[in-house]
Parts: sequence; structure tokens; C-alpha cells
Amino acid sequence: MGKLPFEKTRKIITRYEEETSASYGCLPHKRPIKQFLDLGIVNMDKPPGPTSTQVSDWVKTILKAGAAGHTGTLDPNVSGCLPIALDNATKITSALLPAGKEYMVLMHLHEKVAEKDLKKVLKEFTGKIYQRPPTKSAVRKDLRIRTIYYTEILEIKEKDVLFRCGCQGGTYIRRLVHDIGVVLGCGAHMQQLRRTRAGPFTEETVVTLQKLADAYYYLKEKKDETLIRAVVQPFESAMAHLPRVFVSDSCVDALCHGSQLALPGIAKMDSGISANELVGVYTLKGEGVLLAKALLTSEEMKKKKKGLAVKTERVLMKTGVYPKNERK
Repeated sequence: MGKLPFEKTRKIITRYEEETSASYGCLPHKRPIKQFLDLGIVNMDKPPGPTSTQVSDWVKTILKAGAAGHTGTLDPNVSGCLPIALDNATKITSALLPAGKEYMVLMHLHEKVAEKDLKKVLKEFTGKIYQRPPTKSAVRKDLRIRTIYYTEILEIKEKDVLFRCGCQGGTYIRRLVHDIGVVLGCGAHMQQLRRTRAGPFTEETVVTLQKLADAYYYLKEKKDETLIRAVVQPFESAMAHLPRVFVSDSCVDALCHGSQLALPGIAKMDSGISANELVGVYTLKGEGVLLAKALLTSEEMKKKKKGLAVKTERVLMKTGVYPKNERK
């Protein structure tokens, strides 16, 4: 099976050994339940029928959240992974929008086609392709470039073809199927579509509306947090596709107040970071602090002693979680 671009093996590069204090901050999955929900994200199993906004509103109502926002629209008739961020976790949605997606596609060919010809054309649609948004789409109809990372035929039955497709965020699968039919010379349309992956979120963690409602009932009526902690994930789960940079406790609060991250504040980072790549900046407990653009590669971060390492794109952590200039 093919892989999305972020699915690569990375190693931790240590700049200096540093321990984190138990006096402040918290492991993301052990946050007090109120804070856990405020900084939570739910990988909803969107059913066919409602819009993504409707599902997001239902999640907000069920959990009595102040805000909820989905991280990439699915058409009403499409089902599957729809990560929905709650309250203060909505800051993370921008990190997931461009992340790679995976779909299970049922394509109906208007005429029978030899399997070898079908495989050949699917191969031609792997890599960078040109797409124009469908007529019914609400966005501008400008020609755009999107990347198809992989396609894999799973089953062929008469004129129906079931295949898996990994693609760049913003790819129109309905248009892709139409264009495949044009190149095949027989015509084709999308019969059914399910999103099986949205960045780091997969079908293994999807949650139905009923399961979410049951979990919240047990939390409020039975004072049992077990189920809600199983269906809601820390917002850091939505950053799992990004390379990581870990900072010392002493610089966390300054970052939350808007300071830029300089090299002395970095304790360790993932290998393979490229300049201008979006990264997640974390505390040593694994709490998300920033979304940022890397100014240096991993190797440069390790070798250099001074200078800025990343440029802040979005502050994720509230001020005051870590003390100012605290050193152990």
C-alpha cells in the first residue's frame, strides 16, 4: 500500500539533555477533563447525507462546546474521517487542511475496460495533475495543480472499480474519476466515496455520533471519564504528521507571549526537517506550543549555537501554563 508524504521514519536528534518539571504543564492525555475537552479533537465518522458543517454543529451540541470546527469539507454524500476540533483546539485546524488524504473510491465505467489499460491510465494519474474545480464547487474555477501520491486497485466487478487513492489535500476525487474516464475513452463517474484518512487520522479511531453521545452521558451522569477519553483525542494528535521540535521548560512561556524560538531553547528535534517546512513545537511533556515554519534544517539546528530556529505561525498554548524564565 502507498504512503502519504509525512509517513517517513524520523530519529530524535538531541542538542542537550534536559528534564521537565512535574510542577507545571501536563501530559496531553492526562489533562483534567474540562481542559481535556477544551483542547480536544474528535475523528468523526461522517455519515452520508449531512454536510460537514452540520456534523460539526451536532458535535458542538452533544459536547456542549463553545466552538467546533472541522478540518476539511466532505461533500454531503461522502462518508468517512472528519476530524472536528473543539473550543481552543480549533487553532490547530490550519495544520490539517493541507495534509494528505486517502479515499476509498467506487468508480463506475460507462464501458468495460481491460484491467491492463485501467492500470496504465491510473499510473498516468499518479504524481502532479491539473484539475479545475467542479461546476458545483463554491471555489473559483481556476486551473490548479494537485498531487496524487498513489492509487491501488482493490477489486474490479464488471464496470465497477474499487480503488484506494492517496492525494494532496484539496484534490477533487469526482473530477479525478471523470478525467480518468475521459482518458480511457469510455467515460466514468464516481458512484461512492469514503475518506479513510485525513492526515494522521485514520478509520481506526473514527467515532459515530451515537458513541460520542453515549460517552458524554457517562461523563455527566455517571461521572465516568473512561469513554470520553477514548473517543476524544488531545489536539496534539492533529500535529502528528508534522516534524517535531522540543523546547526546554524555561522558554515555553516566552513563546506563548510571542517571542520567537532561538536555538538555545531547543533541547531536541526530529531528523529530516527542511527549511520552510511546517513543524510542531512541543514541550518536553509533548504539549503543543506552536505551529511554526522551520528556518533551518535539523542538521543546522544541531550544529549552530545562536540565531532563530523557526518562525511562529500560530501560538497554540495559553500563557501562564509554564512560569516565566523558570529554571530547575
